Amino acid sequence: MTANHDELIERHFRPDDPAFIADPYPDFAALRAAMPIGRDPRSGQWLITRFADVHATLRDRRLGRNYTQSFDHAEFGRPEPDPRWARFHEHEAWSLLALEPPDHTRLRRLVSKVFTQRSVNALRPTIERRATELLDRCAERGTIDLIADYAQPYSVGVICAMLGVPDSDTQRLLDWSHAIVKMYELHATDEQRVAADEAAGEFIEYVHALIDRKRHEPDDLLLSELVRVEDDDDTLTVPEITSTTMVLLEAGHEATVNTLGNGMRAMLHHPDQWRRVTSGEVDPADAVEEMLRWDSPTQLFDRYVLDDDVTIAGRPLERGDEVAMLFGCAQRDPDRFADPDRFDVGRGDTKHIGFGGGIHFCIGAPLARVEVAVSVEAIARRFPDVALVDDPTYHPTFVIRGLESLHLDVG
Repeated sequence: MTANHDELIERHFRPDDPAFIADPYPDFAALRAAMPIGRDPRSGQWLITRFADVHATLRDRRLGRNYTQSFDHAEFGRPEPDPRWARFHEHEAWSLLALEPPDHTRLRRLVSKVFTQRSVNALRPTIERRATELLDRCAERGTIDLIADYAQPYSVGVICAMLGVPDSDTQRLLDWSHAIVKMYELHATDEQRVAADEAAGEFIEYVHALIDRKRHEPDDLLLSELVRVEDDDDTLTVPEITSTTMVLLEAGHEATVNTLGNGMRAMLHHPDQWRRVTSGEVDPADAVEEMLRWDSPTQLFDRYVLDDDVTIAGRPLERGDEVAMLFGCAQRDPDRFADPDRFDVGRGDTKHIGFGGGIHFCIGAPLARVEVAVSVEAIARRFPDVALVDDPTYHPTFVIRGLESLHLDVG
């Protein structure tokens, strides 16, 4: 890497800068044009900018989210986990997002036996009913915050209904989720880490109690199914069920809220595209794919190089290197998407990376697609003339990209 590349990265990749967070895409275009891969001199991560390379890296088994299945921390040149955040690490221990084979293969196989397209389809009447009930309340207000008044209670309500979690607990789960996901940011403060660790501990104890209740009072919902799922005498342990439950709620909730918020902001900044949806020209399910691509709710996904002799985008890497795939940058790559900066709800391209790829492809993608499509369809039918009250602000975070609020006139 040249000094010029270092300067370009420092100038065009500023994940702690509010101006960059507000609109990173012009900077991404400059990075993508200049280099397919470059090492961030501040973090040491190798940033991957182009779609083909990100797509290939997601599927390359010589890289992984975790290295402890093959190396200890010293062998890999990494420090021991910070003991101050022990409850957060416990919450992560059996997360599908963090595991590698063979643990990932076994756990995903068991979870997939109960988290199926059939179970998602069976939940659709509940999803539609929740959307209708919340939009009924919104209609009474005239002016709403789509995030707080609709998207958050809607998404957490849906996943709780699927898991079998009481509605009365949804606010606690929301608060825990919001605190925990701050730990995934590149520049989390110690204050945020303390809050995340405390939330993880409380969430763990809550799920343990819920698992015990489901053992004694089973139902036909997802958490009960996880408790009793079996395959060739293999079952899930309490820590595995706990991590799975937590990641389904956190990842599913955050992604759904941010896809809907970011996507509706894009719709209302492009009224011609919104009219294509409200007129019936474009199916809401097709519009969801463009919402996921154009303003990705996940902007960065990292992996470790686990083997020797790995080359990405022509660049030889060493075992122990960390790569950061820039999803938002790759999703605007003109070598993959025609006129990529144009928001086109009828594009209908499902082969984006909004849900990741490879073995870590989002297990909740079918549910997320249904949730967002039902919402877009319901909003278009109920409020075809919806308008922005003001231009919203993004949360001051980079990895997880979403709006603080989205104030709309639905009167």
